[in-house]
Amino acid sequence: MLAFLTMKTRAMHLLDRSGVSYTVREFQEEELGAEEVAEKLGIPLDQVCKTLVVRGDRTGVVLACLPGTTTLSLKSLARASNNKQVALVETDDILRLTGYIRGGVSPLGGKKAYPVYLDARALAQPTISISAGMRGMQIVLAPQDLIRVTLGTVAPLGDPTGSGGPPQRKRHDG
Repeated sequence: MLAFLTMKTRAMHLLDRSGVSYTVREFQEEELGAEEVAEKLGIPLDQVCKTLVVRGDRTGVVLACLPGTTTLSLKSLARASNNKQVALVETDDILRLTGYIRGGVSPLGGKKAYPVYLDARALAQPTISISAGMRGMQIVLAPQDLIRVTLGTVAPLGDPTGSGGPPQRKRHDG
């Protein structure tokens, strides 16, 4: 059993206050990435959503949540967020901006409520897994509940992994 089972994160408190039903899944993390989460929790990779911290030239910081089977298309996110250009923030800026460390970024309960964009592919799943706000801890909830609580926007944000899309600059997994 992992030590932080009884500890509630800011993300969980937000869901509790919103009356959202969710479950918490924990695992011993060794690497950062959706593939490890899917393997350790025994769920399909397309149900594990990674949260990427992105800065738009017009809107500032936004959060992009997309299935582990999907690579973020910066062009698609720019279009969805009404920006001309977007870029992943530097890894060193993630904690300062969100209050979360790389590998534990949640779209919920951050230092600031940034706009959230959820890839449309996530809606095909009955539940999705997102970071609970710390490495090795995931929240499983309905994608519609994530959209409702974050006032998020659903849009096509990427290309399935291996589809030959353009390479991404200095990636980070949330």
